Amino acid sequence: MRYMLLHKPYGVLSQFTDEAGHPGLKALVPEPGIYPVGRLDHDSEGLLLLTDDGGLAHRLADPKYEHPKTYWAQVERVPDEEALGTLRGGVMIQGRRTLPADARLLDLEIPPRDPPIRYRANIPTAWIELVLREGRNRQVRKMTAAVGFPTLRLMRVAIGPLQLGELAPGERRELTTDEVTALRELKRSPRAPSGD
Repeated sequence: MRYMLLHKPYGVLSQFTDEAGHPGLKALVPEPGIYPVGRLDHDSEGLLLLTDDGGLAHRLADPKYEHPKTYWAQVERVPDEEALGTLRGGVMIQGRRTLPADARLLDLEIPPRDPPIRYRANIPTAWIELVLREGRNRQVRKMTAAVGFPTLRLMRVAIGPLQLGELAPGERRELTTDEVTALRELKRSPRAPSGD
C-alpha cells in the first residue's frame, strides 16, 4: 500500500486531469494508482493525502467519523472574540448549522503566495485557525464570510494526526510507519450518535 502527503499548490486541482484551464495533479504525482482522499479547491493550498488503500480512504472520507481537519485562513480585517465564538458554535450555511469548530486567532507570518492575494492598504488582514470535523463544499470560506471576515487565502495544515510541516508547495513525501498507524487508529473512532 502507498500513502503520500502532498502540499497542493494554489491553482492546482485535487484530481489528475486538467480542467477549465487549471492543471491537475499528474505533474506533481506521476505515479499511477494512488488517489486523493478528499479534496481542496483549486484556490486553496496545503495538505492532501493520496493513497491506493481504498478501505482507509473510504473510512477517512465518511462524514460519520468527523475526523479533524485543520485550516489556516487569511481573512479580511481582524476577527474579534465574538466572531471567533460564533465560528466555534457553528454558523448557518444554506439552511444548516455547521458542527462546532475550534477557532482561534494566529500570530504568524506565512510566505506570500504566487499569485499574491489582493492587497488593500487601508484594510488589515489576519490569520485564523479553524479545526473542522465535517467537510462541506467551500465550508471555511462560507463560515468566515458568514461572520463578516471573508477568506482571502486558505491552507489546510493537518488531517487528523498528519501535519503539513515543512513541505513546500508541490513537494510530497511518503508517510512514516507511525503516521500510517496513527491514521488507522483515527479511522476506528466514530462519534457516538447524538440522538438528534
